[in-house]
Amino acid sequence: MKKIVLVLFVALFSIAVVDAQQPKGKKTVTTTFVTDIDCEGCAKKVNNTIPYEKGVKDVKVDVASKTVTVTYDPAKTNDDALVKAFAKIKINAEAGCCGGHEHNHDHAHGHGHDHQH
Repeated sequence: MKKIVLVLFVALFSIAVVDAQQPKGKKTVTTTFVTDIDCEGCAKKVNNTIPYEKGVKDVKVDVASKTVTVTYDPAKTNDDALVKAFAKIKINAEAGCCGGHEHNHDHAHGHGHDHQH
C-alpha cells in the first residue's frame, strides 16, 4: 500500500512541475494605430520611443499610410496607454479607427518643420 501511495505522490508531483513550466497567458495583442506622422523624422521618434514602452513586443511604422502597428502584452499595457505614449512625443494616434468612416487627421505635432496636410 505504501508503494502505491508513493507512486501516486511522485506522479502528481511530476505533473505539477510540468504544468508549472508551461507559460500561462502568454498572449499578445496587435493594434494598428492611425497617426498623424508624415515624415521619416516622425517615424524615427516613434521607433526611438514606443518600442521601449512597458509590454511592447514589436513596432512597425508605415509613413505612407500614416499607421503604426504595435504588438504588445495586454497584461502590461493597452491601447489607451499607448495612445498616451504617442501623445508624449507629440503624435496623435487612434487605435483601430477608420472602419468605414472618415476622420480629419489634420493635427499639428510640432516637431520643428512644416508639413502640408
